[in-house]
Formats: sequence, C-alpha cells, structure tokens
Amino acid sequence: MAKLRDTIIETSLILFEQNGFHGVTVNQIVKASHTSKGGFYHHFKSKDELLFVIHDTFITYVLKEAKAANQTHASPVDKIQSIVRAFVKVFDLYKPHISVFYQENLYLKPKYEDQIKQKRDQFKQMVLRVVEEGQQLGYFRKELPAIITSMAILGMVNWIYKWYKEDGDYSIEQIADVYVDIILHALLPAAEEEEYRQTMLQVPFFYSAK
Repeated sequence: MAKLRDTIIETSLILFEQNGFHGVTVNQIVKASHTSKGGFYHHFKSKDELLFVIHDTFITYVLKEAKAANQTHASPVDKIQSIVRAFVKVFDLYKPHISVFYQENLYLKPKYEDQIKQKRDQFKQMVLRVVEEGQQLGYFRKELPAIITSMAILGMVNWIYKWYKEDGDYSIEQIADVYVDIILHALLPAAEEEEYRQTMLQVPFFYSAK
C-alpha cells in the first residue's frame, strides 16, 4: 500500500509542475497513477492534503537531520556543518517536492499552512540557536548579529532551488562543500589555514586543487 501512496505522490508532482495545482484534478491524478478514486482517498483525504504531504516531506526531513546534528555533535562548529550539509542535500533528494512547494505554496489551506510554518520556524530557531551557542562559547565571531547571520545562511541555501541541476557541473556533495566552506569562513574568527582545516568535518573537494 505504501508503494501506491508513493506512486500517487510522484505522479502528482509531475502533474502539478506541468499544470499547476488548480490545473490538475483528482481524476487526472487517479488516471495517471493507474489507481482508483478509492485508492487515492484511502491515502489522502483530499487534493489539499496531498499538497500538504508534498510540502511536509522535505521540511520534516531537514528538521530531522538538524535534530540529529544537535544530538550527535557537541561543538557548534560541527553542528552547523552537519545542518548545512543536510539542508543543501535536500535540494537533490526532494527537488520535485521543493519545486512544487515554491510554485504552489499559496494554495495551502490555513490548517496545513500553519503546520508547515511551525516546522519551518522550528528549523530557523535551531539554526539560530547553533549560531548563538557558537558565539557564547567563543567559537563564532561575536560581532555578527546572530539573527541576521542565521537568516543569511538560510537564505543562501534556500536559493539553490533556483539554479541546481542534477546533471550540472558539480554534484550536490561538492556544492555542500562550497557552502560549508563559505559559511565557516564567515562565522569563525580569522585563523591560520592549518588551524582552520582542523575545524572541518570534511575537507572540501576543491582544496586538493590548491
């Protein structure tokens, strides 16, 4: 049954991307996914709930990864690296979901929109807390306003959806390398190159070219 649910989601992602949320009917989703109305309504109460599930999938993933980073790592330097890597990778793992999110999020019903907003706010707060923790413990530059810094990190990574292509010149892992490096250089006080490298969980691919 889970397979049918996944098939309905994957089919609706294609249809929503091509025709928009309001340009697609339940009948079209049912026909394209080779199921029945009974099969559709067994998994989703409505087309609105289906749109919510599409939105919720990748937000839930990145929130789960951020929580795992907080539990796994003691240092805020390691936490921010893990969070940024997971956040960058979501644009590869859930690219169709994110495309539909930015294209169709205005059509979310208020009760679903509130749930999505709560999770997005949770994630923002987790990033903010890691930045604040890093500043309080002396790992990160204290002169940077924590709220602006955390929003800059979120904004920079969020923009990936505009330009990322699976068949582009750089893999999502390599893109994550670049983002982590830029963000660490912004957050950490100036240090010698060797000292800086010791703070990294993973040496970026482009360092071998130096």
